Amino acid sequence: MTATEHDREPATADGRKLRGQRRRAQIIEATLAIVHRDGASGVTHRTVAKEAGITTSLTLYYFATLDDLLVAALTSITDQYSRRIRQLIDSDDPVDGLAHLVAESAGPGRERALAERELSTLAARRPALRPIAQGWRKNVAELARTQTDDPDAIDAFVSLADGLCAAILLNDDKPDPDHIRAVLRKVLLPPHR
Repeated sequence: MTATEHDREPATADGRKLRGQRRRAQIIEATLAIVHRDGASGVTHRTVAKEAGITTSLTLYYFATLDDLLVAALTSITDQYSRRIRQLIDSDDPVDGLAHLVAESAGPGRERALAERELSTLAARRPALRPIAQGWRKNVAELARTQTDDPDAIDAFVSLADGLCAAILLNDDKPDPDHIRAVLRKVLLPPHR
């Protein structure tokens, strides 16, 4: 092998890897589109392949089982939320940031929030999804710990944030981040004696 041929080999391997990553992302986005449009029950390898404009065998190549596909789709969403919450934890006012993040569920983030909610609910029936679905709650708990060390207040904060997200998705009104922040802060207050 000449030096020139040797130099091309890693680039070819990197190109294949990049194409594979793009294909996986394409399949995941197709899965999320189906979850948003038809619900999680509409996801099959065949429907995802059709949505992505590829063969069913390609979806099976990248995701051998339906659980693999659903886990990848939910992970895609929760990874984005995790990054955002990590940024909020390091901000001056993490609760205000979370209030705005929750409010985004009614705006441009609605499709992803709906898909996340549907897949997280599905986790109650599909154990493979549970660790990923619990990621949101763990991240919100970590954010709450920046405000209090009371385990009951942390649990209440996580449940409230989760419930507010669900309520926003069920309501057609535009959410008010100031109201969401005020409600979230109430559970962080020490109990009255």
